[in-house]
Formats: sequence, C-alpha cells, structure tokens
Amino acid sequence: MAFIFKEDDFAFANKGEGINDSYDISKESFAKDVFTRFMKNKGAVISLVCIVIIILMAVFAPYINEHTYKSMIIEHASLPPKIPILEKLGICDGITEGVDMYEKAGADGSYYLFGTDTLGRDLWTRTWVGTRVSLYIAGLAMLIDMIIGMSFGLVSGFFGGKVDLVMQRFIEILSGIPNMVIVTLLVLVLKPGILSITVALLIKGWIGMSRVVRAQALKLKEQEFILASKTLGTGNANIILDEVLPNILGQVIIMSMFSIPDAIFTESFLAFIGLGLQAPMASLGVLINDGFKSFLVFPYMVAIPTTVLAILMLSFNIMADGLRDAFDPKMKEM
Repeated sequence: MAFIFKEDDFAFANKGEGINDSYDISKESFAKDVFTRFMKNKGAVISLVCIVIIILMAVFAPYINEHTYKSMIIEHASLPPKIPILEKLGICDGITEGVDMYEKAGADGSYYLFGTDTLGRDLWTRTWVGTRVSLYIAGLAMLIDMIIGMSFGLVSGFFGGKVDLVMQRFIEILSGIPNMVIVTLLVLVLKPGILSITVALLIKGWIGMSRVVRAQALKLKEQEFILASKTLGTGNANIILDEVLPNILGQVIIMSMFSIPDAIFTESFLAFIGLGLQAPMASLGVLINDGFKSFLVFPYMVAIPTTVLAILMLSFNIMADGLRDAFDPKMKEM
C-alpha cells in the first residue's frame, strides 16, 4: 500500500519559537577566532605591547646619543640617572645626598638617562644593547624549538616502534647531562660568549618541545582521518605535513613562547656567573653582574637592567598564557 502525502502534512519549523539550531557553525575562521579571544585577554595584550616597546627600544634607543656600549669617560664614572624633564620635579636630577654629581664630575650639560657605571660607560646604551642579546636568545630559542624540537618529536611520535625507542633513548642521554656541565665544557673549547650559549641551546634547548610534539603525534596518528589518509595511499611525509602538523601547530606556538623566558634567564644567569658574554660586551646578565658589585652604593646600576629583564620575561610568560587560552579555551578550565 503506497502512502500519499498531502501538502499540509508537513510544515516548516519556526525558529523564533525557541527551537535552537545546534548545528549553527560560526562563520569566523579559526585564526580570526583565536585573534578575537586573544584580544579579549587584557593581560596578554598589555604584555604584547610591552614586548613591542622593548623591541623598538632595543633597536632604536642606543642611537639617540653619541655614546656606544663600550665608550668610556672615566671622569663621568658612577653618575646617577639624569632626565631633562624629570629633573625639574626633583626626580632623576643627578643629585645624591644634596650634591650635584654632574657638576662635581665636570659633566654640566650632559644627560645620562640611566646613569653611568663605574667605568663611565652610558648605562642607557648598554642596557638596550644588552636587551638585543636577550631578544636574540628569545628568537633563537623559538627557532630551535620550531625546527629541531618539532621535527624530532613528529618523526619519533608518528613512526613509533624502534624509531621512537632509539630517539627517546637519545633524548634521555641528553637530558641526563646537566646544562652547567655542557656550558662549562663549551667554554673550555670555545671562548665565553654568545657562541657557546648558542651551541648549548642547540644541544638541549629543543628537548621539551620534542616531548610535547611526540605526545601529540602519538595521539593524532590513531585518529580516523589519519587512518583514512593511509588507506588512500598518502605518503608518510604528506600525512605529517598536511594532517598532523596543522593540528598541533597551536601547541607548538604556545610551547615555543613558554620556552623563551627560560632561554633568556639561562643567558642572563650564565652571564651573571661569568660564563656568558664578557666585558666590554653588554647583556642584561653582564649588567646585573657589574651592578651587583656596587649595589649598596649605586643601586640603580643593578635595578635598571633587572627591571628590564623582569618585564621582558614576565611579558613573554603572560602572552604565552594568553595564546594558550586563545588556541584552546578548554585548557583554562583544567
């Protein structure tokens, strides 16, 4: 018996009467969605602004006066900060305990915005030149994570088996060697400086990233869309690049951002203990080490580079946290 439908047997549902469409998919792209969530995080946005300002200062600030990071004027040694506008308010006026240090040193008309060190070198120029070193370390750490760590983790996690076994044993051997031992050996072979720190990061700086990427690859390779690609005869290289990598890119970016403060601190710590850059080269760690020797007498020498270093590291940490929440809002609830 055939069923005959009449015109009034069916009617269109009126969505205005409280019927929800559970399949309403946002028209925004994933990138725009991430950007929108990131911009709603005020702390992350402020941190990004601070990082941009520090980068601009590191690039342009050393050129606003005639001093270089290594030029010395012994007569101007240990002068406190003096800033043109603030000096009229009695702040940063170059006066210490009622004595005009600039007049005493014969430096009338000179302005050292961050003061000078014990050798008469301009701390303004040295601080921002030293910040360039920290930013170089930040970029290097991200590059190492994105190239070495990500590649190592993808290969180890995707192929698994004996390949994964051998690669993970290699990482365990590297992880068992203390960073200080590696840096000390490099200092014996190479001269203390930026090269030894760069090599040290190349040796161990990517291990954390590789473990995160490996864990993600192990989880994704058992998913249906990966198995479908294999069934259709897609090569392993194409599966890794076209299927696995796009799905872990968010975690890779987040992990890279979190590794930057660690790399900056490592460089500063090594410079502080004398295994990093050497005088007259400037880095924030070198400036903190030099200022620490005169901390009780001239506290500004250590306070200024420490403040810049703290703002830089804190900004990267907060921005990384904001990126994590933007890429995966569910992680904020965990």
